[in-house]
Amino acid sequence: MRNSLVNSVRLMGNVGNNPEVRTFENGNKVAHVSLATNEGYVDKKGEKVDVTEWHRLTFWGKSAEIIENYLYKGSLIMVEGRLKYSSYTDKEGVLRYITEIEVNHFQFLGSPKKDETPALEPTKTGKKQKVGEDNLPF
Repeated sequence: MRNSLVNSVRLMGNVGNNPEVRTFENGNKVAHVSLATNEGYVDKKGEKVDVTEWHRLTFWGKSAEIIENYLYKGSLIMVEGRLKYSSYTDKEGVLRYITEIEVNHFQFLGSPKKDETPALEPTKTGKKQKVGEDNLPF
């Protein structure tokens, strides 16, 4: 069995927040977003039940740069990666646990709903443009 299949996750859903990006002293970046996946089923009473699961996604390096510039709340995206578990002690001394998907591959699948489209944002050249599929660098 290939190592890439041992810890492998594939999800498709809508982004729940604009990316939170951190730049390190060496210039490397990390970006975090939440992803909502939705499933539905019919219960014993014959009523449709919708279930939403939330996932924390982490992007590193060039992927984080792309996410920072082109992903926003409401975007539809497919990701592949691996589950990663970590822990830390918060300011109150409580041990906290984090489960996240460290993304290796991703694909933008569409635009958010019209009422969720972001305002025009200045680019690095200072020119304002709408962020969307039409001006992706790939």
